[in-house]
Amino acid sequence: MGRVEALRLILLYVHLIGFALLLGGAIAQYLTGKIRINAAMLWGSVIQLLTGIGLSAPLRDGDEPAPAKLVTKLVLALLIFVMVFFSRKRAEVNRGHFLAIVGLTLANAAVAVFWR
Repeated sequence: MGRVEALRLILLYVHLIGFALLLGGAIAQYLTGKIRINAAMLWGSVIQLLTGIGLSAPLRDGDEPAPAKLVTKLVLALLIFVMVFFSRKRAEVNRGHFLAIVGLTLANAAVAVFWR
């Protein structure tokens, strides 16, 4: 395994940790009954965005994802980040807004898995 492939795998690993933080933080917060943005959600969204940008770099020797897939994932990640970042200081977040964050997170994962 070359250095570039090792870097890609590390980025993918950290990307998955960001997903776990974002979704896990959202589910934990939802179960408490007080819907707000917690630190895990904020850090998860930041990690997802930054590592996603890193993963989109041409590191695979021609076996690159479709540009439309990359743009779709970037738009979803930016939407999630903006929705989390600008509502992070609110004492309570609107239920629809919160569920939209969860839905977009799941949609972004679905794009990653099912779009080939």
